[in-house]
Amino acid sequence: MTKRRGSTIEVESLEQFDDLVARGATRMRGWLVQGVDLRERTEQLLSLHPAGAVLLGSDVSPEAGVYLRTRGALLFPSIPEVPFDPYRTGLYSPDELYAGIRRHRYRDTPDARIYAWSRHRDGDITYPLARALHDHSIDLALAAELDGRGRTVGVMGAHDVGRDAPVYGEAVRLGRALSEAGAYVATGGGPGAMEAANLGAYLRGHEDAAVEEALEVLARVPGFRPSITEWARAAFTVREAFPSSAPSLGIPTWFYGHEPPNPFASALAKYFQNSLREDTLLRHCDGGIVFLPGAGGTVQEIFQDGCENYYADEATVAPMVLFGRRHWTEDVPAWPLLRNLAKGRPMEAAVHLVDSVDEVVALLT
Repeated sequence: MTKRRGSTIEVESLEQFDDLVARGATRMRGWLVQGVDLRERTEQLLSLHPAGAVLLGSDVSPEAGVYLRTRGALLFPSIPEVPFDPYRTGLYSPDELYAGIRRHRYRDTPDARIYAWSRHRDGDITYPLARALHDHSIDLALAAELDGRGRTVGVMGAHDVGRDAPVYGEAVRLGRALSEAGAYVATGGGPGAMEAANLGAYLRGHEDAAVEEALEVLARVPGFRPSITEWARAAFTVREAFPSSAPSLGIPTWFYGHEPPNPFASALAKYFQNSLREDTLLRHCDGGIVFLPGAGGTVQEIFQDGCENYYADEATVAPMVLFGRRHWTEDVPAWPLLRNLAKGRPMEAAVHLVDSVDEVVALLT
């Protein structure tokens, strides 16, 4: 089935291309052909009007290449020697990024190899191009993932929360309760509180005893330091013990590549550019965002989201829920500033300070 997005027709397989031709297509305007080998379709390409088409990493014959370029199509070639597909058509899965983790160390996984590649590209002109094309592809794949998902609720929080910490268990219960209430849970995709919320969504439908058992297994490796390998293996042990098809989203970044993505999000929209990732994460949480106790990164997210709400009209304000009264009023007093900014604005009724999972669920569902 060929996918349409507005005036764009996304062609991601040879079967989709053949279907369009068989149904009598004569023009390629608006076609986005991504990662398709068309070397055996020269005759068909020469019969089409290619002006306005974009081909990303799609191989064509030399004859077809000349024809397409001279008649208005835009061709982006394959980029050699990069450890990822810049033109990928879907989001990552934990199994893909952690391939081989049971047999090898984390440093040998695709996730670690991509991070290592990204750190040593000074002077390489292909690096910014490959990175930009990849992140654009993730944008498109994320839009497709969110299409039809309904209300997306974000959960933000500190990356360094240990799996044995009380707030980790609270975040698990929060993610589970939100998911069971019909929300699509989205996090920054990393460890700590982010992992906990994705784990909670993952365990939707499992008994309370399964949640407690999972927490016991994970608490044996409370953090990703000193060993990401053992930290990740503990998560995959839980996944094997408690299979689940419950969906949730993580949006991590290789900019913070020393923080591994958590294996409990069913889909991972991993970006190279952190600023793009931050904006994407906040922008798609139309059902509101819960801010668990955190420090610099979480505070940045609070006020980035707060700025959007400050200038928004009443119809587009999204709820903001700060979880942990003492933390956000005493330890890191972001709440007084946020409350004062909101006063008299359309966002005033949308900012909340709570201390329990039940309060969050009542506000957001």
